[in-house]
Amino acid sequence: MLRVKALAIDTLQENVAYLHRDCPLYSIEGLQALMKIEVFCQTKQPAIVAVLNIVDDTKILDIDELGLSSQAFKQLAKKNGSIVSIAPAKPPRSLTAVHKKISGEALNKDEFQQICQDILQSRYSKMEIAAFLVACSHSGLEREEIFFLTKAMVESGERLNWGESIVVDKHCIGGIPGNRTTMIVMPIIAAHGMLMPKTSSRAITSPAGTADTMEVLAQVELSIQQMQAVVQQHKGMLTWGGTAKLAPVDDMLISVERPLSMDSTGQMVASILSKKIAAGSTHLLIDIPVGPSAKVHHNQQALKLRKLFEYIGDLFGLYIDVVISDGSQPIGNGVGPALEARDVQLVLQNDPKAPFDLREKSLRLAGRILEFDPDVRGGQGYILARDILESGRADEKMQAIINAQGKQTSAISQVPFQFAVCAKTSGFVQAIDNLIIATTASLAGAPTDKRAGIDLIKKVHDKVNQGDTLFIIYAGYKSEFDFATDYAKRNNAYHISKSKPQQQDNYFI
Repeated sequence: MLRVKALAIDTLQENVAYLHRDCPLYSIEGLQALMKIEVFCQTKQPAIVAVLNIVDDTKILDIDELGLSSQAFKQLAKKNGSIVSIAPAKPPRSLTAVHKKISGEALNKDEFQQICQDILQSRYSKMEIAAFLVACSHSGLEREEIFFLTKAMVESGERLNWGESIVVDKHCIGGIPGNRTTMIVMPIIAAHGMLMPKTSSRAITSPAGTADTMEVLAQVELSIQQMQAVVQQHKGMLTWGGTAKLAPVDDMLISVERPLSMDSTGQMVASILSKKIAAGSTHLLIDIPVGPSAKVHHNQQALKLRKLFEYIGDLFGLYIDVVISDGSQPIGNGVGPALEARDVQLVLQNDPKAPFDLREKSLRLAGRILEFDPDVRGGQGYILARDILESGRADEKMQAIINAQGKQTSAISQVPFQFAVCAKTSGFVQAIDNLIIATTASLAGAPTDKRAGIDLIKKVHDKVNQGDTLFIIYAGYKSEFDFATDYAKRNNAYHISKSKPQQQDNYFI
């Protein structure tokens, strides 16, 4: 029998237990580091499953104590000093299905269901989750497999019902730095009176997710009850989906995808749609940016992805409108939470300094969503969205939602480190590499450091002279500043040519 001790260690979506090497159970039970154990609280059924780490320092843990990471202790739901027992955990049965997937075989509905349930119950270590993700990415997922995985992830958590016939949402598949259109679209839609309870993700492979940027302005970690209160009063919200336990298996998979920089097609579709279905959406707009340095490089890929979204959405009764947009360069000027929040506020406030491309794309997306309303005629959505923005109603709605969610009172401190990347030649900006810009901003500390990121001074079509500033890197810490500036010097994000590129205004391809 062991006494539970909470250790303030954040293990990021993984249950971890700690045992002293001199504990008698260590030798009697044949325990060793990184094996999984079951923790019992005076019942025959294990309360939690955790990965075991071994401690040699009695200042950290006594020999009769079982240390638990923050997540594991919260999941156990017992007080410090509570008595528990432990035993080696049985291997999850669903690992057989993972081995099948590694071999390239297709999995059925029950196999995906069991895998997701075992992941939810922390029966998988992060290494085993990584094996599952890599197998799905390498072997690929058939359309039916994506449906099975999506359904299993939806059923792993709560599912909201707003009691409305039309509940709208939007999602961009990502890959375009600064593309923070959701924070402009949502208040426009809510000001019109349509329901848009937006749950967003944090960054997986990018310098900022929508939730990371919204967190600069307001609280985003709300309970389901808090979400319902905000939406009931204001018709919209913008929160992080993790705290509401919507498709929680997806969050556990993302915690492994993030350090691996993985974002495979099948997993991405299941991730996006499971969150939207769990959030109670009935109508969804999906933005697929296409460009040489976007996630999707060619129109043919985008059309294939659109058919996949529509196929899976139809099986769930979810109406999906997919737009294919121009992803040839970053949208807006700021890349990183604080800088993106600044751009959003400039657009909502109708400030002359607002980035035109961010404003225009947001209006076009909002217009498509407004046309989900049967009272809005086809082709009139853009004009209606523009009127709502220019009247100030969208900004008023956004401020009301920020206050309802909990306005951030702590100001973002000034960034101590800045570096200007300048043009080596004169000419016109022909192209900007999205991946290099995103990687540079991430190396600078975004999104963990809300201040960090990049401010784009020049965009495609702009004329530049040798020595002109192309973009500025902001970093809060010297080590990250050095990483980012060194990377920017070795990788040319801007392509400058003597001839001016052809002007295009086709935000949707």
